Amino acid sequence: MDRVEAAAEYLFELRDHRRRVAALPPEIAPRTLAEGYAVQDVLVQKLMDRFGSRPIGYKIACTSPLAQQALAVDAPFFGVMLTHSSHPSPAIRPGAEFTVRCAEAEFGFEMAADVPGGVAYTAESVKPFVGAVLPSLEIVDHRYHDWKTVDAASLLADNAIHGAWVFGEPVRDGWRDLDLAAHATALIVNGTTVLPGSGAAVLGNPLNVVAWLANELPKFGRKLSKGDRITTGLTTAVYLAEPGDRLEADFGALGRVALTLSGD
Repeated sequence: MDRVEAAAEYLFELRDHRRRVAALPPEIAPRTLAEGYAVQDVLVQKLMDRFGSRPIGYKIACTSPLAQQALAVDAPFFGVMLTHSSHPSPAIRPGAEFTVRCAEAEFGFEMAADVPGGVAYTAESVKPFVGAVLPSLEIVDHRYHDWKTVDAASLLADNAIHGAWVFGEPVRDGWRDLDLAAHATALIVNGTTVLPGSGAAVLGNPLNVVAWLANELPKFGRKLSKGDRITTGLTTAVYLAEPGDRLEADFGALGRVALTLSGD
């Protein structure tokens, strides 16, 4: 078994048993971002085989300056979203399904057309390829004692520490007239605690994240395609959820999504 396969098998076992470690063993830990993505590819295939799942798009991690500073990187990284862990709102999931339950209110997007490679996209130039905005909520889930002490290659190897995605109704009309950078969001916990946020927290504008992904995927022989869905990173402060919590992500005119973490 080579290092890439061994790392993917190790991460798969950690997920399977809800086990946490300080770091990947040095003999299998990915040494570069490219090697991390190679591990991610094998891990994602294992997850698809286990759950009879398929890809639906991408989650983007490390889209805030704070996260990038903590990991000593100057750019985000991506993971793959799968059907078995993507749920329409309102959703109910067992709290015990996750090792860590970091709840994030995130702007989601659905692509209306394939995005050709060979172009340096910006928020404005990628916008015509986007068909809809989706209010969404991601549960970030990782296998490490402290993600801030683990390098980016090991985090992205673990499918960019993606746990689950809850999405609302796609908004296809009117969203292009909104200033998504200034658009207010909120994460509401158990109907009382409110963590405010905005699109500015996500690389200054969530469409900047879509442009980044359109520019990044061709480096790995991929491209953004029609129908792909993207979730773009947290817009509020971090909340570590517990079983029994009811979480709502409020996007005002763009809608609201809800996830209950049962005590099962």
